[in-house]
Amino acid sequence: MTTHNAPPVVYPLGRSRFQACLLLGLWLAGLVLVLHWFSVTRQLDGRMAAALAAVLAAGAAAHGSWKNAPSGQLAWDGEVWCWESSSYQTGIAEQRLSVIADFQHLLLLRLENQAHASLWLWAERRALPERWLDLRRAVFSPCKASRAAQPHDVAQAEPLSAVAVSGDIHSADAPQIKP
Repeated sequence: MTTHNAPPVVYPLGRSRFQACLLLGLWLAGLVLVLHWFSVTRQLDGRMAAALAAVLAAGAAAHGSWKNAPSGQLAWDGEVWCWESSSYQTGIAEQRLSVIADFQHLLLLRLENQAHASLWLWAERRALPERWLDLRRAVFSPCKASRAAQPHDVAQAEPLSAVAVSGDIHSADAPQIKP
C-alpha cells in the first residue's frame, strides 16, 4: 500500500484573537487577585507594590508579545513546510511542524528550522475558512519521506529472505545443521 502526502496548501497566519483573549484573561485574573488581596489587607506595603508592579509588567509583556506575533504564510508543498514572511528569511524549506494543541477551529503549531530555532504560530479557521480543512489534512497526514531524503543504503537494501520448514524459520543464507 502506498501512502500519499497531503496536497499543497498555503495558509495565512497572523495575530490570533484567541491568543489575545487568553493573555488578557490571564492578566485580568492576576490583577483581580492583587486587588482582592489589597481589599482584604488594606495595606499598601512593599509586597503589595511588588505584586502590582509584577502584574503591570506581565500585562506589558503579554501585550508586546501579541503585537510582535509573527505574521506570514505557512506553506506545504507536498513534501516540506516553509514559513514565508517579510520579517523572516523566506524560502527556507525543510522545516519541522508540530501540533501542540488542537481546538478544531484553532491550532497551536511549532515550526522548527534546521538550526532548531522555533516559531510558535496560532492558526485560526476564520483566517481562510475555505482552506482550513486543507491545512488540517496537511498538518495531520503522515508525511511520506521523499526518495531524495532516504539514505542511499536504505533505498537499495534488499529484503532478507526466510524459508519456513516444518514450522521452523531458517534464514536462506544460514547453514543447515542436521541432527
